[in-house]
Amino acid sequence: MYEAVHAYPDGEATVARHAATAARHGYDGIVVRTREALDAAGAGGDDGAGSDESPVRDPDALRERYGVDVVDAVEIDADDPTSASGAVGNDRSDRTVVCVVGGDDALNRFAVEQPRVDVLVRPMSRDGDFNHVLAKAARDNGVHVEFDFGPALRAAGGKRVRALADLRKLREIVSHYDAPHVVSANARSHLQIRAPRELVAVGEAVGFDAEWVREGLRAWGEIADRNRERRSEAFIQPGVRLGTYEEDG
Repeated sequence: MYEAVHAYPDGEATVARHAATAARHGYDGIVVRTREALDAAGAGGDDGAGSDESPVRDPDALRERYGVDVVDAVEIDADDPTSASGAVGNDRSDRTVVCVVGGDDALNRFAVEQPRVDVLVRPMSRDGDFNHVLAKAARDNGVHVEFDFGPALRAAGGKRVRALADLRKLREIVSHYDAPHVVSANARSHLQIRAPRELVAVGEAVGFDAEWVREGLRAWGEIADRNRERRSEAFIQPGVRLGTYEEDG
C-alpha cells in the first residue's frame, strides 16, 4: 500500500522524512506529488534519517535506505482547464504519476476526460460537485478519483462534518459507476501520515468497506507500476512488448 504526500518545499517535511515515516507505518511506498521535492530532498534541514548522513535526493537511494518505493509525481493545481491541459502536456513524459487538482466543475470535468491524467485529486475541495457523468468519464478513461481522508482526520466542527458528508456522497457515486479510486491522508508533514489500519478505521467509521479502502491505498502503486512499464523501452502497447522469443518447434 502507498501514501501520496506533499514534500518540501511544498510540504513541511523532506521526501526522506516522509519515506522513513511511511516505512515505520508499514507502507510499501510513497507517491511524492511535489514537483521539486526530489530535487530538494534533504534541503531545509533534516533529511529524515535522524543522522548526520548526507542528504538523499535520488529515488533509488531513498528506496535502498528506507526500504520503500519512492514514486515521482506531480500535482497540477491550475486555475482553469486550458492551463491544466498545458501543464499535463509538459509533465506527462517526465513524471510517473500525474495528478490534477479538481474542486470546481470545469476542472473536474477536464481531469476525468483526459486519459493522460492518472488521478483527479480533491474533487470536492472548492465547493465543486461530482456527479454520474463525471464518474462514467473517469471509469471510461481510467482516471482514478481521490478520496482525501485528510479533513476527516485533521478538521474539526462543521468542516469535519462537511468533509465526511462529501466523502460519503463521493463514495456512493464512484462505487455505483465502478470508477477507479485512490485513498490518501494527503499528508503535508510526516506527522500527518497515518498507518493503513488507521485509514481503514476512518473509512469504516464513515461507512466504507475496509477492503475498498485498502484497494484505494494499493491503487497508487498499481498506477506507478503501469506507467513505469509504459515508459520502458520495451513497451509498445498493452500486451505488446519488444523482445526475443523462441519459435515453437
